[in-house]
Amino acid sequence: MSSPEVPLRLALLMDPLEEGWLSMDIAAEALHEQLHGPLAESVWVTSLRPKLVPLARRLPLLREQQRRALNVDRLLTRFLAYPARVALRTRGLDAWHVVDHTYAQLVHALPPERTGVYCHDLDAFRSLIEPAKDPRPAWFKAMAWTTLKGMQRAAVVFHSTCTVRDELLRHGLVAPERLVHAPLGASPEYGPDAVPGDLSDEVLRPLEGRPYVLHVGTSVPRKRLDVLFEVFAALRRRHPELRLVQQGAELNEAQRAQVKHLGIGDALLQPPRLDRATLSGLYRRARVVLVTSEAEGFGLPVIEALACGAPLVASDLPVLREVGGDAATYAPVGDLGGWTEAVHRVLTSPEPDAGRGQRVARGRGYSWTNHARIILDTYRRLTGY
Repeated sequence: MSSPEVPLRLALLMDPLEEGWLSMDIAAEALHEQLHGPLAESVWVTSLRPKLVPLARRLPLLREQQRRALNVDRLLTRFLAYPARVALRTRGLDAWHVVDHTYAQLVHALPPERTGVYCHDLDAFRSLIEPAKDPRPAWFKAMAWTTLKGMQRAAVVFHSTCTVRDELLRHGLVAPERLVHAPLGASPEYGPDAVPGDLSDEVLRPLEGRPYVLHVGTSVPRKRLDVLFEVFAALRRRHPELRLVQQGAELNEAQRAQVKHLGIGDALLQPPRLDRATLSGLYRRARVVLVTSEAEGFGLPVIEALACGAPLVASDLPVLREVGGDAATYAPVGDLGGWTEAVHRVLTSPEPDAGRGQRVARGRGYSWTNHARIILDTYRRLTGY
């Protein structure tokens, strides 16, 4: 056991940026900032974030198939290059924190009794625990099994919500005494007042002052952009001046076709990825923020929007009700009529001042400082610091 004056030496194992998992990057960077800032006196942090190995993308045979080559390089990084790198960095460190459960295979290369994994959701293991819902080939299941076994070897598994905890326990994946609740947070920029660096005026200039609804998220299927576009098209028939601002999604061919079919392309604004200060301005100015997902592990846009005081309509999922509480409005998952009516009511109903205060208080109840402190205290107990 080390003396109290010696800080815990903790490694943060982060996703490669090329993976493009925005929520994983936000969580990793926020934890890094907290451990290098408010909590720096009691911890010494080294952060590992490798680049994807470029092997397959350099092969002449795959130059015309860059997407397939990228996936090959992702697998090489996840299961060979990254584990090899962390295995060489075990000396001089006391504990290791895997910030994304889809990289839990790294635990196989580390001392498991001093390693923790943050489990954001169970989607990566769905093909194993509910194969009927997510049928996959044998090679995919083999990778998922390796990752799951890595998480199960870890001394501690952090989770963002009680909903995720309940699912882990229901499937018997992790013993309850090894689970630690460490909710995600909203960065300080997300609040009811403008902050320095907010360039939302410039971003929203194309709208020429028209009201808008806001969606923040990627284009992966579970975000249900199809519902978002259908609901917005229906709303626009009642509110012709309304616009849709979507941040974070690169639309695929089917989604672009849907936008064209619905005739909403002229009302859709998709700014490039924004910094937190500017995104907070988009939240504050939105008439309503929509979270149309059919599945979430936490739902960062929920607490970010609420912290900014923005009205919010979210899918009626247990995890989103847990996070948003009574400060949000909920609509049935994928129910276009229910969604349209719920948003229409928010757009047309006068709001008491107490409603905004309730939202801000709910959002501010989640902080990255608290998230980081729970994780740091857990590793202190684990290692005896």
